[in-house]
Amino acid sequence: MVSRVESVEELVSRAVDAFRQRYGQTPTTAVCGPGRVNLIGEHTDYNEGFVFPMALPMVTVVVGRKTDSGVCRVTTTSRDADDPKEVEFPVPSSADPLRPGTPAWANYVKGVVANFKDEVCSFDAVLASSVPLGGGLSSSASLEVATYTFLEQLSPQHPPATLKEKALACQKAEHEFPGMPCGIMDQFISVMGREGHALLLDCRSMAAELVPLDNPDVVVLVTNSNVRHELTGSEYPTRRRQCEEAARILGKKSLREATMDDLEA
Repeated sequence: MVSRVESVEELVSRAVDAFRQRYGQTPTTAVCGPGRVNLIGEHTDYNEGFVFPMALPMVTVVVGRKTDSGVCRVTTTSRDADDPKEVEFPVPSSADPLRPGTPAWANYVKGVVANFKDEVCSFDAVLASSVPLGGGLSSSASLEVATYTFLEQLSPQHPPATLKEKALACQKAEHEFPGMPCGIMDQFISVMGREGHALLLDCRSMAAELVPLDNPDVVVLVTNSNVRHELTGSEYPTRRRQCEEAARILGKKSLREATMDDLEA
């Protein structure tokens, strides 16, 4: 069965309604970050190889406004997120830094706040997403990138972060708070993706090139197996450790450097 994807405008409208109901005001800022599907290159990003992902019309939306309360309050509208659906935490400082905790979904937001390039102001925010949680379409990176973009709008940076810096900050957030040792692919495509293009990314040099997908005879079909997975509790961290150990045994910096001769020796 073909599923209809909720549009960005519909998501924003739903998030704005939820914000008004919860916080009694109208949000001043609305941003989004897309999910992704990978066309070529599984488990190659953390092995310094090449990947070829594309951004999806499924996105995570953040709406909100700056406050002077000194407290960040965030509400998610996702029914699949763990409870509670709302968190609050003080604006971090060197004396009182943020730490991971529960609910799990909030760690992605906290991680980005903790790794934002500039000073963070307090805010109220509501999240809404059309990216299925645990569906393999990178709902986590879409949330991280949307959160970073939201903070950029509330507190413009001088100079602003580059796209690479933004992606790396979001990756660091996922490493430190949810504890997921992900590669760089998901955050890079969520930051750099463009409609009608895929992104050829060299995960060693981090050089990225947008490649047009303009052949009318080519269609990308994304299917939902309805099997939910959570990378933090999956075989993903184990597979990464195995790849790193294999590279060490081969005497290589990464498996990108391995050759058939190395494997057959």
